Amino acid sequence: QVQLVESGGGLVQPGESLRLSCTASTSIFSLYIMGWYRQAPGKQRELVATITGGGASNYADSVKGRFTISRDNAKSTVYLQMNSLKPEDTAVYSCNARRVLTTSSFNYWGQGTQVTVSS
Repeated sequence: QVQLVESGGGLVQPGESLRLSCTASTSIFSLYIMGWYRQAPGKQRELVATITGGGASNYADSVKGRFTISRDNAKSTVYLQMNSLKPEDTAVYSCNARRVLTTSSFNYWGQGTQVTVSS
């Protein structure tokens, strides 16, 4: 079982920045694909960004050019730098750790952190 602990959410004004962090309780962190997802009130959870152990990243179109996902395998931590925030970015952001093997898979979620963008 992998525990994921997120931090860094809060209330900001449009155009401002936030950085989210997620630390995992595993010694094989580099073997996990890490991701950030978000869920706004009344909407389904959606992918924000993912990053492989080697650093290859993928982004939702809505955040490309504004958000950057990164990871520090030595610290078992993944980050989400969010710039130029918009009110529509308001959501609960959750960290995900995923590992797929030949005969099994592992999928873990953090508790989520609230991000509110409002003037």
